[in-house]
Amino acid sequence: MLTAGQVIVAPDQPVLPRGAVLVTSDGRIGDVGPEAAMAERHQGTRRLEFPAATVLPGLINAHVHLAFEATADPVAALRRGDHATVRGTIAAHARTLLDAGVTTVRDLGDRDGLVGEFRDQVAAGTAVGPRVLSAYAPLTSPQGHCWFLGGEVSGVSAVRAAVHEQADRGADLIKLMAGGGRLTPLAAPVWESQFSLEELRAAVETAHGRGLRVAAHAHGTDTMALCAEAGVDTIEHGGWLTGPTAEPRCYEPREDIADLIADRGIAVCPTRFRNWRSWPPEAGLDGLMKRLAWMRSRGIALIAGTDAGVGNGKYDDLVEALGLYVAAGWSPSEALALATTRGSAALGRESDVGRVAQGCTADLLVVDGDPLADLEALRAVQCVVAGGRLHHPHPVDPSSRRADLPGCC
Repeated sequence: MLTAGQVIVAPDQPVLPRGAVLVTSDGRIGDVGPEAAMAERHQGTRRLEFPAATVLPGLINAHVHLAFEATADPVAALRRGDHATVRGTIAAHARTLLDAGVTTVRDLGDRDGLVGEFRDQVAAGTAVGPRVLSAYAPLTSPQGHCWFLGGEVSGVSAVRAAVHEQADRGADLIKLMAGGGRLTPLAAPVWESQFSLEELRAAVETAHGRGLRVAAHAHGTDTMALCAEAGVDTIEHGGWLTGPTAEPRCYEPREDIADLIADRGIAVCPTRFRNWRSWPPEAGLDGLMKRLAWMRSRGIALIAGTDAGVGNGKYDDLVEALGLYVAAGWSPSEALALATTRGSAALGRESDVGRVAQGCTADLLVVDGDPLADLEALRAVQCVVAGGRLHHPHPVDPSSRRADLPGCC
């Protein structure tokens, strides 16, 4: 049983002062309540006491690439690495995420099923890391964005077959490279689409028929419109781009598309956050914050993801991303919800993760201080419980936090 100065059961619910959480032997939350009452109900239970700390739900990073190294050329590093090297990379990145309090990740770009393999090891207790939801290789057009991961496909029939193949392999969701990206020189430009509406609809219909959600990579406004029409479950990046990616960028946030996204309950996962506090004026920080606030005003559900592994995106920077939302007008509790309750809802896991409630999986984060007063408290990790397993983080070297201007996959 964990006891603490306060328990945040969910960001939108009252805080439980001097609370306690019982973790059962099967890795679930058995009980939650005031410390005194819990001590009476569960006499003789082993206790871990954190009188000046906060217990809250483990965090959710909805957009990572565990197999990618966050370097100037992550593609080259991934393509030249043998399986043993990539396995080591995945394991190291997973531990970094867990050290930072992240207990669930959605991996949106696997190579050779190695992330899926690691996912199974974590579930079996033979590897250390957060829960992994793996999309395996993303589906992309021939020579399209991230084609080197093995998901090239063209035509409605081929798209349907590819979705079935990924489902048969054990994918937790389907990732579509609906638009172009920076990592692949021969792919469509970032703001252009790679699939037709018919192909996107075929992917969504087939995935939903197999019980899988669909995440769609879309930077461009037109691509976002196609994704909304096709009925994807989440739009990744969601940049509203209409032209070249050099600053000043060309953006066109459209109310009709935003309203369709909101009406269909499609969540958007923005990812351009790395070291935002040190961006030069020409990097477009003010415009980014205005677009985030505008999407919120149109009723779009936003969730937290960092694109870790790409564009200098590190694996311990989810708090950095949440801080930008606060700068853009969110309260700390509203920002925290993006990485807990809202994130779990978008991933279809709201009954199991993202909150501290009886019956949920025991994914817990213990931090010094009060993150509802200052999100920087999330960096002061005392311990993490992931699937009922207690984890103590390694110290983080502050000098490892680079000041590169972030890109996006």
